[in-house]
Amino acid sequence: MLLYIHIPFCDSKCSYCAFNTYVDKFHLQTAYMQALLKQLHFELRRFKCEGKSIETVFIGGGTPSTIGPKLYEPLFKILKPFLKEDIEITSEANPNSATKEWLEGMFTLGVNRISFGVQSFDDTKLKLLNRAHNSQTAINTVNNAKEIGFENLSLDIIYGVAGDTAGLIENDLDIAFSLPINHISAYALAIEEGTPFGKTPQMSHEKLAMTQELFHNITCKGFKQYEISNFGSYQSKHNIGYWEHKEYIGLGSGAVGFLKDRRYYPASSLEKYIENPLDIDEEKLSNEDIKIEKIFLGLRSFIGVSKSILNIKERNRADLLATESKLTSKEGKYYNLDYLLSDELALFITT
Repeated sequence: MLLYIHIPFCDSKCSYCAFNTYVDKFHLQTAYMQALLKQLHFELRRFKCEGKSIETVFIGGGTPSTIGPKLYEPLFKILKPFLKEDIEITSEANPNSATKEWLEGMFTLGVNRISFGVQSFDDTKLKLLNRAHNSQTAINTVNNAKEIGFENLSLDIIYGVAGDTAGLIENDLDIAFSLPINHISAYALAIEEGTPFGKTPQMSHEKLAMTQELFHNITCKGFKQYEISNFGSYQSKHNIGYWEHKEYIGLGSGAVGFLKDRRYYPASSLEKYIENPLDIDEEKLSNEDIKIEKIFLGLRSFIGVSKSILNIKERNRADLLATESKLTSKEGKYYNLDYLLSDELALFITT
């Protein structure tokens, strides 16, 4: 079982961000963390957690580094009896708010992996994205985390932004790989409605050749691609758990949980969540819904798709793709050979 904790507070609103985040409600932080405790008690009962049943914890957002370690302490105290011995505990962080004190405090609590929202090491691009840090701050923060004792460090980069050049992206990778990281997530800029970039769709400038070159360059530096956007000499256990369709608790405003054939949605309004963190919407998934999710997730990652979940028509289509060297078949599973084609391949199989 996995646990995701959503922190909806941000120190700045990125131009591309469509997540459930707030830059003007820091006064609600303490009340929000107390609401998380109430939901956590409820979810541990709903998911029938016993013993050391939680395999991974991921604190995401938003910006988890806007919350001081002291406010996380009660959560970790409740969780301690349920955490597996070799658990991976990840927190996202922004370079400008992940101070040495914050990193030390989270390390003391048991966090053992940090995922930094770096996005780029080009200061002009960072300003365009409305990031609150500069390149030198990002470099210093990653190095600080290593010095404190974090063995597993990841960073996000964004590409396909207007103004991106091969040289700029190459420089981003050169700096990234000069740092003590063992994981990179690379995301193409997506334009979402309701974001500042929503009014300027021309800001997105992804080209297939650019994406292919970027992915090639990352793998040439020794990081294996294990999902369409994720590369590393270390593979995130939490990420893999999602792709394996494991059950997960979704804690917090705007989070999502999954148990058996149910998906759970706590209130997306921050104030409503604080008022009643147990007001959680529920969605029942059909067997077909679950199968389609497994196909899409399996083909966009190294997990693959089990032949046993496919009907005859779907298996015939998958076999056809295998004969055309679009998929490979091995030990009862189909595996994708080109993650950039994952959605098209999944649609071909299922429609």
